[in-house]
Amino acid sequence: MSGRPEQLFPLFAGLETLEGVGPKTAQLLAQLDIESPRDVLFSLPYAVVDRRRRDTIRGADLPATLTVEVTVGAHRPPRNKSGAYRVFVEDAQTDFQLVFFHARGDYLKRVLPDGARRVVSGKMELFDGMANMVHPDHMLPVAEAGDIPEFEPVYHLTQGVTQKTAYKAAQSALARAPELAEWIDPAQLTKENWPAWSAAVDAAHAPRGLDDMLPTAPARARLAYDELFAHQLTLALARRRERKARGVVSVGTGALQSKVLASLPYRPTDAQTRAIEEIASDMASESRMNRLLQGDVGAGKTLVAFMALLVAVEAGGQGVMMAPTEILARQHLEGLRPLAEDAGVVLEILTGRDKGAERRAKLEALKRGDIQVLVGTHAVFQSDVEFRDLRLAIVDEQHRFGVRQRMELAEKGMGADVLVMTATPIPRSLALAQYGDMDVSVLDEKPPGRKPIKTAVIGTQRMDDVVAHLRAAIDEGRQCYWVCPLVDESEVSDLTAAEERFKRLRAVLGEGVVGLVHGQMPPSEKDAAMAAFQAGETKVLVATTVIEVGVNVPNATIMVIERAEIFGLAQLHQLRGRVGRGEAESTCLLMYQPPLSEGGRRRLEVLRETEDGFRISETDLEMRGAGDLIGTAQSGLPKFRIADLERQAGLMAVAQSDARALLAADPELTSERGQAARVLLWLMKQDQAIRLISVG
Repeated sequence: MSGRPEQLFPLFAGLETLEGVGPKTAQLLAQLDIESPRDVLFSLPYAVVDRRRRDTIRGADLPATLTVEVTVGAHRPPRNKSGAYRVFVEDAQTDFQLVFFHARGDYLKRVLPDGARRVVSGKMELFDGMANMVHPDHMLPVAEAGDIPEFEPVYHLTQGVTQKTAYKAAQSALARAPELAEWIDPAQLTKENWPAWSAAVDAAHAPRGLDDMLPTAPARARLAYDELFAHQLTLALARRRERKARGVVSVGTGALQSKVLASLPYRPTDAQTRAIEEIASDMASESRMNRLLQGDVGAGKTLVAFMALLVAVEAGGQGVMMAPTEILARQHLEGLRPLAEDAGVVLEILTGRDKGAERRAKLEALKRGDIQVLVGTHAVFQSDVEFRDLRLAIVDEQHRFGVRQRMELAEKGMGADVLVMTATPIPRSLALAQYGDMDVSVLDEKPPGRKPIKTAVIGTQRMDDVVAHLRAAIDEGRQCYWVCPLVDESEVSDLTAAEERFKRLRAVLGEGVVGLVHGQMPPSEKDAAMAAFQAGETKVLVATTVIEVGVNVPNATIMVIERAEIFGLAQLHQLRGRVGRGEAESTCLLMYQPPLSEGGRRRLEVLRETEDGFRISETDLEMRGAGDLIGTAQSGLPKFRIADLERQAGLMAVAQSDARALLAADPELTSERGQAARVLLWLMKQDQAIRLISVG
């Protein structure tokens, strides 16, 4: 794997090796991230123009692009400077005009001499009852008209690159595309009836109608699959390297787990039982666990996590559970404490607040192994924190935790198993793109006893009704969240929206009843406001979205979200999940400011209809697209040129199993298909994978 395969050299040469591409065009293309003939090949046309020749324009439905052979008649130059230059022409059955603005008459007389036969192609429109073709795309002598393709592909362009140039560059890149050996599983090719790679590239650049432009067209589907397959191959190689890292074998005895199960007021759901089994069997194996536990709001992740921690303790070791913030770490502690008491294990918390003698005492207990389960923030990473025998690290909320931290954490315990928990239900296709190197356990059932949350959609003009509803609930001893939007990026307006609402509610509901939390507060004030609300001292908490993840106040039964139409679906779903955690009926009020856009209306309707986070995230993906959903900047989502994660979700799953199967059968990629797959990795610029193979 020393370097790029020779047959790919022409595709990675400079752009100027392509016909019609000079230094200036090359610079313009570079702005589109097109740097080599390979990139030109993968920039597929997005539309197609039918330029098949007709005898006459008569009977055509205008406006339309038409191609027809004509006899050139009289020229009529414009009467004034800004007027149109007209050329009368006639086809087999009728006559029409070619219209030019800012035209040079001498040039037009040369190209369209009176009485000559020409083939013209362009957009025809009716103007004052007369058919006009304004600025034809093509005007050629009949002998040269063969140059006009019957179906002309249309490319995405920047300023300064014409369709003609783009077409020429693409044709020239196609002429360089080598025949490549097949890397797709033969059974998959046959099943889908896909063409070979070079035939697929040719076909994708020569669509013969709108059907050929669909993501499902065989040539396009195949090229999309190549991208997904290369990406999954990279993840599978990374996963294999993770697996090679020896893990610790932790086999649970079940002694502590059965104590907890016996004291639970309900039976775990099937999904919970399945997840616990998957995790336990990973922990018992020799390779290191790298698993994602994905569960919707209230699907019972805490129990699954604690059972996994108990496996570590039963096997004679320790477990750690990490949260991104101190508030969340304390919540985990509260959630785990009753379970730990049932099991009789020692549970402790370590955060940045621990100082001096108290911190030293905790560290010594940890090193001796007296603390069996530790809950903490990233303070657990500090170099003076040593475990006696760390077996399992659980990380909460992946988005704030990069791969690097996962590694650091695992290093604390040599080969500690890693479980990542996320409350964001991600559609399967995205989960595969983002966490394809991990195994995934999904909690897709709600434990019994969680009451459904009533969701209502109301306009801001009914603000007084909402406040009256709140007052009644507070009189019954209930609590309420009131979420204000981040109106724009500036800190100031975010503040004003929340502070204004805080003042108005305080005026109506009384001093000491309403608390406020927003992003610009010092952390200590934020914690104090949260603590007062958790303790039930304040009844209403006005907040910007800082309360999104993980806050647990069982007595809070109302969630008001102001300007709900400007929030994303996933965010609204997360916020709604903050209520409905106690015995009482809960409500979520989505307040919008009319008029609602089509998208805004659809988002709010989906929320009103369902509490299923996976269904919500699928809708979100359809509406917003993959990049937005995860916030592309930090998503680690690959940029695909052809594959479309929204519409080709199914292909991603096939690509993953195919990539894993190929590596299982041919770990060094030395078979014929393995060699072909290496060429694919070079073709798709998967440098990371190439490094993994060359060292692997």
